[in-house]
Amino acid sequence: MKIGLIGFGKTGKSVASILLDNKKFCLEWVLRQSTVLEHRSVPEFFGVQSDEPGLIYSSSKTSIEELLENHPVDVIIDFSSHQGIYTYGEAAAKKNIKIISAISHYKDKELQFLKKLGQKTTVFWSPNITLGVNYLLFAAKFLKKIAPWVDIEVNEEHFKAKEGTSGTAIKIAEALDVDKENINSVRAGGIVGKHEVIFGFPFQTVRIIHESISREAFGNGVIFVAENIKEKENGLYNFEDILTPYFAV
Repeated sequence: MKIGLIGFGKTGKSVASILLDNKKFCLEWVLRQSTVLEHRSVPEFFGVQSDEPGLIYSSSKTSIEELLENHPVDVIIDFSSHQGIYTYGEAAAKKNIKIISAISHYKDKELQFLKKLGQKTTVFWSPNITLGVNYLLFAAKFLKKIAPWVDIEVNEEHFKAKEGTSGTAIKIAEALDVDKENINSVRAGGIVGKHEVIFGFPFQTVRIIHESISREAFGNGVIFVAENIKEKENGLYNFEDILTPYFAV
């Protein structure tokens, strides 16, 4: 499966390293805004031996249309920004290239655009693409269904520079009918990401916790998603869509 990666920040680099290690995938190229590292290869950047091209391009000098024409891919993975979808979405959908978006925050305008793209190709979006945190969400919703009257608290912890409440915590709160204003947030040091749901029963407490130890967890999530949407028809999908069949067995 040929992959194009949009964004090469800290998380994008971690995802690229995981893709290079997986023989089922070939990292064809990376597209980023900066001209730094332009035309260098990702394997060279990491100092590893690889037959994959993984060339780095700058969007200021190479258009997405040109890139897709000269270096076609099966899937585009987006770790850029909430505006990134507008730079490649239409071009990818036109060529029926699958889209995996891992952007934490989208506004209604972007979500509507994703749905529109889903009419032409397969689109997946999750504000947190780690498999573990989505398993947490599944388990939490199941427990809430058993005991809808239970007291629930949602906590999230991230690195000091992260702004706003995490999109994952908001998604968890919405799924459990918890007021978003009551999410407890901690910003300290270099915490990659930690989410906790506390269920307060009479005489007992249940805690479900997910903690990302490193950003490579996002790469593992991307691989899981890519393998599970390759046979999907056009449409907009989320983690619940691809996890539900596993729970139904």
